[in-house]
Order: sequence, then structure tokens, then C-alpha cells
Amino acid sequence: MTYSQINHAKAWGFSRRSLNLNHFGQGHEMLNVLSLFDGISCGQVALKRAGIKVNKYYASEINEDSIFIAQKNFPNTIHLGDVRNIRTSELPKIDLLIGGSPCQDLSGAKIDGKGLEGEKSRLFYEFVRILKELNPKWFLLENVIMKKKWQDIITNLLGVEPIEINSALISAQNRRRLYWTNIPNIKKLTDKGIKIKDIIFDDNYKVFSDERIENTKVATKNYLKWDLSGKGYWSQQDRGYYKNGKLPTLPRANPTNKLNIVLGNGKYRRLHPIEAERAQTLPDNYTEGLSDAKRIAVIGDGWTVDIISHILSHIPLAEQQEGGAIPPKDKSLGILPKIL
Repeated sequence: MTYSQINHAKAWGFSRRSLNLNHFGQGHEMLNVLSLFDGISCGQVALKRAGIKVNKYYASEINEDSIFIAQKNFPNTIHLGDVRNIRTSELPKIDLLIGGSPCQDLSGAKIDGKGLEGEKSRLFYEFVRILKELNPKWFLLENVIMKKKWQDIITNLLGVEPIEINSALISAQNRRRLYWTNIPNIKKLTDKGIKIKDIIFDDNYKVFSDERIENTKVATKNYLKWDLSGKGYWSQQDRGYYKNGKLPTLPRANPTNKLNIVLGNGKYRRLHPIEAERAQTLPDNYTEGLSDAKRIAVIGDGWTVDIISHILSHIPLAEQQEGGAIPPKDKSLGILPKIL
């Protein structure tokens, strides 16, 4: 078996046949999908992996590198450009709306973030606009862990509570995210115990050593840290992660020097793009065609595919059962997320 086959079998822990998902779309109307902030189209990988047939896939994205990768892997993608310019009256009936609105102003790592009032994260309201105008049967929104103030606003506007899932359950990456969806009865994931050592592709990739590391390194539970500046900064790029542990959340900004692996005997190396793909449960070489730095950047800006596939896999089950989608509710403030 290939790496991807082995990894997906570990991550899912059940067969497609057992859930009768092999041919969803045959005997059912194929779905029209609109993906906002589509990135490298991880949503299409997830739909395919969940066995859900797609009629037309519309995507809103403005990053040229991301569009290149999406078109390389899914040439039938219909790109619509800037989300603010989408005219829903020009689209057919959309069955599924998905998206991960920009998180830069919401991230807990940004102390002075403006939240949903920020220039980038306010684009969430475009998701709300399009959701209300299209009224699709199903929707899914992903975003980062954020201040409760902003989380509650999103919850109230979408009318469903978020589910918190850490990608660490099914991958070698710690990545806590919130998912708002009206797809019902999302089953709890079990920890598959995947570590960095399980996604290694090339231990000879960009190996380095530095006497300053050896003179300043400090061992922590999850990584070694060092101080190359000599000023006590202990920045994120001055860390090396143990093979028997997990990677941090893959970053988009300056990613290559923030993802170091400890080899031992004073040696370290950078994370290979294929290892980054595996950390996001993408197929090997999915982002081939860009520079290594750009590959890791667009990977970090994407989704953990098997998390999205797990959530979407519940659509066929809901279609087969009575009840359908979770009805929206007017929620009062103060809701805490479910954690899977």
C-alpha cells in the first residue's frame, strides 16, 4: 500500500462499504458545491474521499498560487474570483456551501487582533450573505480558536454551535479548529496516534547544525528550543520538534524555518513539503509545481482533509435518514463549543 492508503485507513478506521458511501451521487442527485476562500481546494479532495459525487464545484479564491494548485488537481473547478464580487443570482442551485474564512484578525496568537472587525476576518460576513441568499441544504464553516466574543457572534449568525476538533487526532499536526455545520450527528473521532515519525519522507532534506543551538538549547515536552539571537527571544523558528511527537499548526507566513525536526547528535532538518502534505492528510505531491516555501505556505493555509471528509461523510447518512439538516436556531450568547 502507498503512504496515503495506509494513512487514510488508519485515520478513518472503517470501510466505505460499511457506510454505503462508495457511490453517493448514483441514485442521488449529484451536488452543486460552492467553496468560499477555497485555497488549494482541499474541499474537493475531502468530497472525493467521502465518496460524495459533485456535479459542479464553484470556488472563490484570489491567491494565484492556490488557484494554480487547485486547477492542476481539479481542472474542472469553476473559479469565481473575489468573494465580495459573487452574485448569487448568477449561480445555479447550490446544495453545499463550504469555507474557511480568513483568521488573521481572529487568531488567539494575535493579542491586538480586531476580530470580525478586521480587514481580513470581516470577510466572514460574505459567507453569511451568500449563505442567506443561496439557502443551501448543507453548509460548513471552519475557523481558528478565537475569543469567545467573536465565536458567539458567528454562532448566533449561523444558528448552530461549533464543534472543536484537533487535527492531532488523525494526523501528525496539532491544529485546533472550530467547525460550524448543519450536518447532523457528527461522530466523535478517536486518536489514531500518528506522530511525526509516521509521515517522514526524506531525513536528508535540508539538514543543518549550529554551535549556537547546542550552546543554548533547552528541552521542553514537545520540542527543543534555542536562542540564536542571544537576546532571549526564543522565537518560533528557533525550535526543533521530536519525531515521536507532533508538529505545530502549519503556518502560512514564513513557514520553512518554523518547522524543524530533531535528528539527534546536534543535527536538525527542515520539514519536507511532502511531509507537510501528509500532516494535512493531502495526497503526496498534491502541491508539486511551486517552490518548496510556497508549497508549505499554501498547505498551511488549507484544511486537514480527513477532518473535512469525516464531517462531510455524514451528509449521505443524513440524506438516508429522516430529519435532514440541523434547523438554525436563534442562540443567546454564552455558548461553548462541543469538542470531538
